[in-house]
Amino acid sequence: MNFAFGDFLTGIGLVLVIEGCLLVLAPNLAKRMVAEILTAAPQVLRLGGIVAVAVGVAIIWAIRG
Repeated sequence: MNFAFGDFLTGIGLVLVIEGCLLVLAPNLAKRMVAEILTAAPQVLRLGGIVAVAVGVAIIWAIRG
């Protein structure tokens, strides 16, 4: 398996584990978060997405160099 593809699958698996933990440990919080997202303005969601991408890239860059 290609090394980059293996890293990609590892990342996807980690996302699923983290999201699964949220649903198992705090299902009511997950419901409130989804309700909050549904009422948020698209600009707020875009800004949150941009911040999440930037933080994720910074973490990967710091780890991978």
